[in-house]
Amino acid sequence: QVQLVESGGGLVQAGGSLRLSCAGSGRTFSRDAMGWFRQAPGKEREFVAAINWSGGNTNYAGSVKGRFTISRDNAKNTVYLQMNSLKPEDTAVYYCAAARDRMIATMREHEYDYWGQGTQVTVSS
Repeated sequence: QVQLVESGGGLVQAGGSLRLSCAGSGRTFSRDAMGWFRQAPGKEREFVAAINWSGGNTNYAGSVKGRFTISRDNAKNTVYLQMNSLKPEDTAVYYCAAARDRMIATMREHEYDYWGQGTQVTVSS
């Protein structure tokens, strides 16, 4: 059974930091693009960050560029999202996703094949 399990969410004050992790199991994700998406209450899910299979190419949403960093450890089948300088508008459920055999850091939600259950991030003002 293929699974992606996010962890590391929680409550943090504005200006603080969190590091999300996403551990994969059931198959190797080393040849997949990996991405993070988020969904705030009452809003549609949106792209946050993506990384290609080697880690050599990344993409970010404009709203998080310079504050968030995506990385991966293929030996651990894990992808990370370091979030710094958090703002209340970053409050959302964060989802990890894998785009099977995609060599580039795709930002397109429909190109992702596997999804985690999400982890809540709440930033207080």
